[in-house]
Amino acid sequence: MTSDTARWVLGIDSGGSGLRIAAAAVPPAGGDPAGDEAAVATAPPVGTGDDGLDADDLLGKVLPAARTLLRDAGAESFDAVCVGAAGMASLGDGLRASLPRALPDALGVRRLALAADGVTAYAGAVGQHPGAVVAAGTGMIAVGTALDAAGWRRADGWGHLLGDCGGGAWIGRAGLEAAMRAHDGRRGGSAALLARMEAVFGTGAEMPGLLYPRPDRPAVLASFAPEVARCAPHDPVSAAILAEAGGHIAAAAVAVCPADPGSTVALTGGLFGIGEPLLAPLRAELAERLPRTRVAVATASPLAGAVRIAAALAAEELLLPVERGMLDVW
Repeated sequence: MTSDTARWVLGIDSGGSGLRIAAAAVPPAGGDPAGDEAAVATAPPVGTGDDGLDADDLLGKVLPAARTLLRDAGAESFDAVCVGAAGMASLGDGLRASLPRALPDALGVRRLALAADGVTAYAGAVGQHPGAVVAAGTGMIAVGTALDAAGWRRADGWGHLLGDCGGGAWIGRAGLEAAMRAHDGRRGGSAALLARMEAVFGTGAEMPGLLYPRPDRPAVLASFAPEVARCAPHDPVSAAILAEAGGHIAAAAVAVCPADPGSTVALTGGLFGIGEPLLAPLRAELAERLPRTRVAVATASPLAGAVRIAAALAAEELLLPVERGMLDVW
């Protein structure tokens, strides 16, 4: 598909591990882009400043990559851009103030969307249909909509101190707590998890010094979640932790999923890669609490979701709710 027969859109996914930027062609008749993430570039993570996410830093990283993608596509401008970012709701004031002017000036953009990462995850996993998405990695957040005036529903995603229940850091912390109980000889401990903790980190006496000073504590805690999953088939304590995690994740999905028969709950994020020890209790809980809902593991990423939102904007076909902090459009 050439630039003479298609419009070009840009999707941007900004997270803690970096920026991913994708250009894709939209068919002349509208609809999904011709291939998710048709051409992709990457850049380091965006910094934060007094206004939250640093708009100048984002532009300094995005614009050179976007111009290269435009040149490679043989196109002159992007019809629409969607920027999806972790922290958009609470840290996006600087982006909302700067990007609606800066991106049209720099790239000839006609339409712009700024979306929370939960919204781009939803667009990638569910598309423009009623349903819910649970994004679980180090943390955990659920986002859903019935595509009606109620807009977006959100559950959890409050960080490892206040929530993210059932996410990677939650599972890892629960596993390490069970290991420390075994270290002390307290009831409810797990010898299997104690052995894995000592192999991965060190002795129980060393753990406070190894863990508490770390600025990346959530990621360190989450790194132990796969160990809990490995122990679960032969360790009842590990299996119980994952069953409880599945219950928390299901509760978040129930809180945001519309009641419409046939709605989809999509699961996305690296945590679900630990497989059946988590997925089996989660599916069982969802089958009991949302019996008319289809559960699926998402095959499209938040970056693909950002591209899809941009494509819908370009074609004037956006159905997802527009709501400040979740999905802003210009």
